Amino acid sequence: MNAKHKKTLTDIFTKPTKANVNFSDIESLFVSLGGKIVEGKGSRLSVEINDEFVHFHRPHPGKEAKKYQVENACEFLKRIGVKP
Repeated sequence: MNAKHKKTLTDIFTKPTKANVNFSDIESLFVSLGGKIVEGKGSRLSVEINDEFVHFHRPHPGKEAKKYQVENACEFLKRIGVKP
């Protein structure tokens, strides 16, 4: 995990929830943790890490994750035992 991934991890766990986290940074963090990204139809994607799954829709037309997406990423990371 590089410095950018650590910053993204900190941003995800920050309360109140940030609204300016780039979704691509969240995806990159998941990949750095050994995650497998599975593309779905349209903007859908699933992430698998340690036999745990989470599903997202990529935000569009913007690039920032919505607050609920950041919160979902936080819950997923907690579930797989990742903390900042």
